[in-house]
This record gives sequence, structure tokens and C-alpha cells, in this order.
Amino acid sequence: MAKKSAVEKNNKRKRIVASKGARRAALKAIIKNKELPIEERFQAVLKLADEPRDSSAIRVRNRCEISGRPRGYDRKLRMSRIALRDLASMGQVPGVVKSSW
Repeated sequence: MAKKSAVEKNNKRKRIVASKGARRAALKAIIKNKELPIEERFQAVLKLADEPRDSSAIRVRNRCEISGRPRGYDRKLRMSRIALRDLASMGQVPGVVKSSW
């Protein structure tokens, strides 16, 4: 199990990204629009810099839904390799069969 504080910090980041994501996207669209005057685009850059750092989606870490483990993460199943192996051994993951030969 991962530290509970690390998992909670990541959950807080997810909430912040969800609430501020639309504002960040609007500011980035203004910044990338080359038809707008440079002063307006620069003001958008300053406003984007004033946003909290945790509102950026890149700060969210992929973590296992079961154990909170950040490494060995499978995006499709949203769990770590260790949790996947345990659940697959118990027959809890549909379509996954332990191979033997």
C-alpha cells in the first residue's frame, strides 16, 4: 500500500484539475491564437502563470485504484501489475487466465 498522504494529495490534484481545467484550456487557446494582438496573448500568459500549479493535468500521477501504487500501472485496467496478478489469480478479472504449459 502506498502512503495515504500521497494518494490523498493526488486525489486533491485531480479535483483541482477538474475544477480549473476549462479556465486553463481557454487561456491556452488565447495564447496559441496567433491572430490576437501580442499584448492580449501576454496577459493570458500572466493569468495562466497565476493559476495554481496543481491545476495542470500533467501533475496528476497515475495510481493503482486498489493499492495506490504509482509504478507498474496499467492504464486500461487502472491498476498496478501486482494488484492485477493477485486479482487474476483469484479469477476476479474477466478474460484473464493464468497460463500453464
